[in-house]
Amino acid sequence: MADKEKILSKEEELAKASRMNKIRTYLPVVGLVAIFALFNFLTDGGMSSQRNLTLLLNQIYVGMIAATGVFFIMTMGGLDFSQGSILGIASIAVCILSQYGIGIAIAGGVVAGAVIGAINGYFYVNRKIASFIVTICTMFLFRGFIKYMASDSPIRASMDVYNFDHIEIKLPLMLLIIAISFVAFRYTKFGTYLKAIGAGEKGAMFAGIRTDRMKFLIYTLAGAMTGLAAFINIAKNGSATANVGNQLETQILIALVLGGMPISGGAKVRFSNIIVGTLLYYVLYSGLTMMGLTTQTMQLIQGVIFLIFVAVFADRQSLKVIK
Repeated sequence: MADKEKILSKEEELAKASRMNKIRTYLPVVGLVAIFALFNFLTDGGMSSQRNLTLLLNQIYVGMIAATGVFFIMTMGGLDFSQGSILGIASIAVCILSQYGIGIAIAGGVVAGAVIGAINGYFYVNRKIASFIVTICTMFLFRGFIKYMASDSPIRASMDVYNFDHIEIKLPLMLLIIAISFVAFRYTKFGTYLKAIGAGEKGAMFAGIRTDRMKFLIYTLAGAMTGLAAFINIAKNGSATANVGNQLETQILIALVLGGMPISGGAKVRFSNIIVGTLLYYVLYSGLTMMGLTTQTMQLIQGVIFLIFVAVFADRQSLKVIK
């Protein structure tokens, strides 16, 4: 009798876990549709106007590309708080090098981002310092460089960069990066290795995965992707100010969690976390802005929603200290 009760109890736990997984899968999508519909109603259709949708797309390009690199990092169970500083340094590099040609400017931005990502990866992998500590340190370090270089006046780019500030260029570029990342994550060993490291690094090592090499490469890749996003940012703004990239890392983290990203990474990660989460964050931000709310009120509402989603998507059975 006792054994039968244990079996029934186990089945109930599995059924409950299955229901929770379904909630975790569909809640971000439902939230995106609901929030868009709510703000569209509150703004008398202004949310779905062509002008607002164009503005929304202009905000999404940089965030979506940078969030893809951070998604790979978080899948391994790590964090990266230096993305805003990476975008800032890469944006300055793009501005300076744009005087010598657009191709050189793009390459310079990507290389600058990759170098900072490699620095993060080196201290994380070789010096065994926790990822959030390393990236917080580099965040402040390179934010200081940005302030020093652009505090007196904005660093202006060549006028040629404005030729690339068109939806016909930026949208296909973003979609291409998303498509390549999706195929690599879903249909190659790349995604399998990332999930394995996030689920358990020791187990991944015993399975033959070169975890240290993988982690270093992912941080470098994430930096390079943000470096590419920096070019899109400069094509839009034309210059780099002392505040360029400020709080980007926070926006990315909130966006991924809103998209259902498990904080601890691992097998429950879905590529849709990037797309749904980024769209949800910027729809929420755009809607709150259109409502005319103060910055403090917007931050309060975003913080409450962020806490709710963390509570829902934190897997307490597998959650560990972030690597």
